[in-house]
Amino acid sequence: MFRMDRQKYHKAHVIHERSQKGNIMSVISTEKVPAAIGPYSQAIKVGNFVFASGQIPVDPATGTVPEGIAAQAEQSCKNVKAIMEAAGTDLEHVVKTTCFLADIKDFAAFNEVYGKYFTGNPARSCVAVKDIPKGVLCEIEAIAAL
Repeated sequence: MFRMDRQKYHKAHVIHERSQKGNIMSVISTEKVPAAIGPYSQAIKVGNFVFASGQIPVDPATGTVPEGIAAQAEQSCKNVKAIMEAAGTDLEHVVKTTCFLADIKDFAAFNEVYGKYFTGNPARSCVAVKDIPKGVLCEIEAIAAL
């Protein structure tokens, strides 16, 4: 069980630090991406890594989802970028992503957008799944070094 030790407020994000067996885990939260839609964190920082939850293509300013795979991939990438920046890192330090597509036929179009953001070529898994929350076409989760 986690024990809440303290809460710190920052301009771009709120960090809650929790301790488990001596490891400090910081919960990363930013208003620059949509709020979590369930009982999970936008990201967790532990040690020298940040583990971001999957980001669907919801525009945090409007709450809308753009049309088409290219626009949705773009928004998902922007959301991952915002979380990494809130955690104190960037997309160049992403070491692993897991990408979910509603239709594997969208792979090439998704990949074209993804490649513009993840220029460091992190390790990646990309799979088609039956359904993604809110009926979107893609979701990206990421792990980055600090």
